[in-house]
Amino acid sequence: MNDRGSLKEYVRGHLIVGDGAMTSWLHQRGVPIGWCGEELNLSRPDLIRESHRAYYAAGARLIETNTFGANRDALARHGLADSVYRINWKAAGLAREAVGPDAWVMGSMTAISAGRVRHEVLPGHRDIFIEQAEALLAGGVDGLILETFLDLAELLLALQTLRPRTDLPIIAQLACMEVGKTRDGHSVTEAFRILTDAGADVIGLNCRLGPAELLRTMEQAVVPAGAILSVFPNAGRLGIMEGEFGYTSSPAYFADRARQFHAQGIRIIGGCCGTTPDHIRAVSSVLKDLRPLARINPETPPEPAPALRPAAISSVGTGTITDTVKERPTVLVEFDPPKDLDIERYMIGAASLQDAGADSITMADNSLAQTRMSNLALGAIVKMRLGIDPLIHVACRDRNLIGQQSHLMGLHALGIHQILVVTGDPARFGDLPGASSVFDVSSFDMIRMVKQLNAGISFSGQPLRERGRFVVGAAFNPHVANLTGAFNRLGKKIEVGADFILTQPVYDVKTIEMIAERTRHLPVPIFIGIMPITSARNAQFLHNEVPGIRLTDGVLKRMAKYPVAGPDARREGLDLARELLDAARECFRGFYLMTPFSYYELTAALTRHVKDADGG
Repeated sequence: MNDRGSLKEYVRGHLIVGDGAMTSWLHQRGVPIGWCGEELNLSRPDLIRESHRAYYAAGARLIETNTFGANRDALARHGLADSVYRINWKAAGLAREAVGPDAWVMGSMTAISAGRVRHEVLPGHRDIFIEQAEALLAGGVDGLILETFLDLAELLLALQTLRPRTDLPIIAQLACMEVGKTRDGHSVTEAFRILTDAGADVIGLNCRLGPAELLRTMEQAVVPAGAILSVFPNAGRLGIMEGEFGYTSSPAYFADRARQFHAQGIRIIGGCCGTTPDHIRAVSSVLKDLRPLARINPETPPEPAPALRPAAISSVGTGTITDTVKERPTVLVEFDPPKDLDIERYMIGAASLQDAGADSITMADNSLAQTRMSNLALGAIVKMRLGIDPLIHVACRDRNLIGQQSHLMGLHALGIHQILVVTGDPARFGDLPGASSVFDVSSFDMIRMVKQLNAGISFSGQPLRERGRFVVGAAFNPHVANLTGAFNRLGKKIEVGADFILTQPVYDVKTIEMIAERTRHLPVPIFIGIMPITSARNAQFLHNEVPGIRLTDGVLKRMAKYPVAGPDARREGLDLARELLDAARECFRGFYLMTPFSYYELTAALTRHVKDADGG
């Protein structure tokens, strides 16, 4: 234990220099990027001791254990879920062995959801936090440092979970995506107050941003009276320099900013990503003869977040499919964008579907990973020329989170608010197999994030000045071996915010009746999927090669009479689809018609069939 006594008491009258990045230091010594650095506590303890000694020699007196990613969730990605206790306990001992008795060893812990999309509810993380903390405490740490939490909600959960389990000091540090704001939309002023009330001994910021931006955040923040502050900035922003990723802030610059952090009343100053013993040595040098200063809050409180206002009514339309399906049978027709630059035939088809009574035209997002015209652009054209409110599919495959939010903001600006969130087929199965599949998030997470836009908050937690008006759909595949699992997934999609459900196409009455029975209790409308078959070859393709579609023996036998595509085959496929629609009408009011091979005449005929039966 530290011979200077309690960190909480010492820091009230002294400055403390923290250490710097562990990962950057290990990388410089040949540890590959992506390697589990925490496992090195067991396999390369000499390397970890060397790191701690280097920072201690540079002047750091607050040393963090090499356990940033040593929780069960993170270690499981490396097959080390059963080594949580050993790795954390060992790390505490290594840090203590490497430094003098005048240093405090703090057990490093981070968010479970760090770097991933945030979740609204995080109760399952409690046990993960407890497991790691107990190992660190047993190893003899002088306290805990909870760092790089993007969301106040998760940091508060960790603090509330661990505070009753130890009297040792707890440092609680947020990582801001933007100056002054947490990812879940709280101001740093608000966050600091909440963390102080929850029992944090030290509150602060680390990671994500460099010294200048964290300094701006601290300058703007109103800090509770008597609070002890910490800051561990990155060495600037990560960028590409001479063909390699790196950080730009020099030790001299970093030290100069340390003086400014000191002027803000901050007592613990260290470094995060990209910082080295040289950065810490420079900080220690400029702070060694200084005494802590009292915190002086800004005279003018930060501006409140702008009031949210709904989107202009004129941009929204008269109603959505979730409104119309409550009143009458509603038909959605999927009509995929073209694979070429000619949209005139498409517009003719769209007009025909409109004349037939389609309530909305849905547009896939490069389905089957086949490159097609942007559904955003085509949806805007259809809306402008025909006055139809389209339903745009949004796949998780092609755009990272930056692109996804930009795409959704563009849809909102165009007055297109009906979307279907899907995972998307992997790129390697499409017409450009060398393309990358992004998949930053799952369809579940994307639905959550769209609903976050509807709350007026961006993916990064920033205010959007307006609330989004998105009506969000999800897909359901009834053609799986584990139907119970499929229905459970369907329920979870609704729990995270899905407003309606579209099914994969079905080809027998029993399946229609089964879906109806097992979804009867759900609070959102179900649109049953129907897609006409165009030939025996088409039937065999759908049955054997398209994921998520299964045909009955009866359907296959019926279409076998028409081996070649032609009018007779399409007529038979249309008759089959009409029969399925008649059965579906007994159970559903929502119908999702898929257009095969751009034969919009088929789905127009089916649309009229539904509307005529309804008297429309």
